[in-house]
Amino acid sequence: MQQVRAIVSKEFEQVNQLIVDQLQSDVSMVENIGHYIIDAGGKRLRPLLALLSASALGGCSANHIKFAAIVEFIHTATLLHDDVVDISSLRRGRPTANAEFGNAPSVLVGDFLYSRAFQLMVQVADLEILALMADTTNTIAEGEVLQLVRAGQAQTTQDQYLDVITRKTAILFAAACGGAAILSGAESPVREALREFGLNLGIAFQMIDDVLDYEGDPAAMGKNVGDDLTEGKATLPLIHAMREASADEQTLIRNAITDKSALRLDEIVNAVQSCGSLAYTRSQAQQYHDRALAQLQLLPESASRTALERITYLSIHRDR
Repeated sequence: MQQVRAIVSKEFEQVNQLIVDQLQSDVSMVENIGHYIIDAGGKRLRPLLALLSASALGGCSANHIKFAAIVEFIHTATLLHDDVVDISSLRRGRPTANAEFGNAPSVLVGDFLYSRAFQLMVQVADLEILALMADTTNTIAEGEVLQLVRAGQAQTTQDQYLDVITRKTAILFAAACGGAAILSGAESPVREALREFGLNLGIAFQMIDDVLDYEGDPAAMGKNVGDDLTEGKATLPLIHAMREASADEQTLIRNAITDKSALRLDEIVNAVQSCGSLAYTRSQAQQYHDRALAQLQLLPESASRTALERITYLSIHRDR
C-alpha cells in the first residue's frame, strides 16, 4: 500500500491536510470526536481510489482533492453511525467513538461530517458530482436500514446479502472512482468502467471483511472476531454454511443469528471452516476481483492504472 500511495503521495497529503482543516469548529466536541476517528488511521482507501482514478485520467485537480476529502468524510460519518447502531466497542484496535464519548455525540458528529461533505461539494460546484454524492449517500442510508431490518433473519439469501453490501459498502467505492472520472471530463464509457470497477472492488472487499470475521486475529483486525454474529448479520460465510454444513451445525448457526449470540462462536467457526464456507466466500470475492480488473482495460497503461490493479489484488489478499 505504501508503494501504491507513493504514486499520488503529494495529493494524498493534501487530502489529509484538507480533512484536518475541515474538522475545525468552535464546538470543541465536534473537533474532539472528529479528530478521534480520523486520527485512528485506516487505509483511506476510498479517497486513494479517487486520486488514483484521476491520476490515471491525466492528473489530480484542486477539485479532485476536495472530492477525495468528501468521500472520506461520508465514509467516516457512516462509521460513526454504524458503530452506534451495532453497539460496537472496538474499531482499528481502540475503543469506538461511541464507546469513548457516548452514542448521542457520535451520531451528531456523524451528522456534522455529512454536512461538511456537502459544504465541500458546493465548493466543487459541479451538479453531476452533487447528484452523484446525494444519490450515493441516500443509497448508503437505505443499505444501513435494510441491514438493520434483516438483522436476526437466518433465512437471508445470498442475493439479499449482495444487495445490502452493494448499497452499504460498494456504492461509495463506485462513487469515488466514477466521481473522479466525472471531474476529469472523461467520456461516458470510461466513467461507467471506473464506476463498475469501484463497485466490484467494493463487493470483493466486503466479502473478505466477512471472511476475516471468522478467521481473523482480533489484535490484527482491530475489532472483535464474531462481531457480525452478535449483530445477527447473516453474512456470506454463514449463508453458505447454512446450506452445506451438517444439520446440527446448520441449526446452531441459525439459532446464533436469530438470538444474535456469539456464545458458541468456536463451534460456529469450526463449522464454517470445515464445510468450506470461507473458501467459497473467497472464491466469490475472486470473481468480483476479476470483474473489477476487466474494467481497467479501458484506461491507458500507466503507473496509476497499475496501482489500481495492485489495490484490487490487495483487497482480497489481506488479513485485516
